[in-house]
Amino acid sequence: MVDDFKRSEERIDNEIFSRPVKAGKRTYFFDVKATRENDYYLTITESKRQVSFDGKFTYTKHKLFLYKEDFDKFAEGFQEAVDFIKKNAPEIAPRRSEQEGDTYSGVEFDDLK
Repeated sequence: MVDDFKRSEERIDNEIFSRPVKAGKRTYFFDVKATRENDYYLTITESKRQVSFDGKFTYTKHKLFLYKEDFDKFAEGFQEAVDFIKKNAPEIAPRRSEQEGDTYSGVEFDDLK
């Protein structure tokens, strides 16, 4: 009976695997989920932390659903775009990570006139 409850709970939650990737103010979630027929699919969620007017943090989320039959074409297009950027994008100085704790921008008050 406990096994039956656990199985039904898994069907409700339908999440099989999850991998968060933190990147500055954004976190990307790669979640493998299952349909009722136990067919797997991938959701990619971008969650971006923002500060609201009252100083509290809010999160905006964007979600992409990717189905097995599209994996190869998606991966090919994604890799092609990444390769293009790596080859053709102009060099810029790397950004400081917010997690370093130093948020000094280098702008002086005199520069803001």
